[in-house]
Amino acid sequence: MPQYGLIEGGGTKFMLGIADENAVISARLRIATTTPGEVLSAAIAWFREAGLQPAAIGIANFGPLDLDRTSPSWGHVTRTAKPHWDGADLAGPFARTFNCPIGLETDVGGAALAESRWGAGRGHNSLLYLTVGTGVGGGFVHDGRLLAGLSHPEMGHIRVPRHQDDQGFAGVCPFHGDCLEGLASGPAIMARWGQPLSQLAQSQLPPSETDDPRADMIGWYLGQAICDFQAIMSPARIVLGGGVMDTPGLLAKVRRHAHQAGGGYFVGDPEKLVVAPGLASDSGLLGALAVALATG
Repeated sequence: MPQYGLIEGGGTKFMLGIADENAVISARLRIATTTPGEVLSAAIAWFREAGLQPAAIGIANFGPLDLDRTSPSWGHVTRTAKPHWDGADLAGPFARTFNCPIGLETDVGGAALAESRWGAGRGHNSLLYLTVGTGVGGGFVHDGRLLAGLSHPEMGHIRVPRHQDDQGFAGVCPFHGDCLEGLASGPAIMARWGQPLSQLAQSQLPPSETDDPRADMIGWYLGQAICDFQAIMSPARIVLGGGVMDTPGLLAKVRRHAHQAGGGYFVGDPEKLVVAPGLASDSGLLGALAVALATG
């Protein structure tokens, strides 16, 4: 059975894997996201040590990316806030080393394909996948195909209203300041409160409060965004992934705020519409497999 090399590139870690066409992952490795030279060399070395002879390699990487195969910079990271990664060639080193087809997509685009094919979107003709972590991004799948235009979508950079208790925070996006990513990403949470949202202790709350207003604020921002996306694309499923979404109770807050923001206009039960990834932590790696299968 053919084997496929899998690369899920994130802002803090890269996940590598080897899988077959039935989505069975036989080996995996996590490495820290440092510089392109270090990360890509380590990935090539690991694939070689594993004896991989890939039918194709799928790369699902943080963006922005040049996905236009007619472009001389296809397969490269474009302008990014991630240090060292501006202009990095992702596809070239693997193509030269393994002489096989290379598929490339954003990490969220790959995860959207995987969730649509094997996960929470099975049985539905459309799915929106949003990741909330080091950055915020999204991919929309309709009838098995990703939405794309001049480039891939940059859903984390939409504008959302400001929360009434958040007027003084400038946002952390180096390009737009207070876009969705600038307000609700992991770095935005750290800039406000000095800890990841999942680690902010309930014991820090005043005795009269039973719910953390900080988590509620992030849920509010994400709820506004979901209301916008539902108005534009009307996905049958909205899947929320990424490290920030590991915060206990956050998914319920997002559902509640999205429902309130919609004002009863949109069709669908929030409990069924807005869901956690069906593939759990494998959404990203299997996203790379979905990209490889579409290429090889």
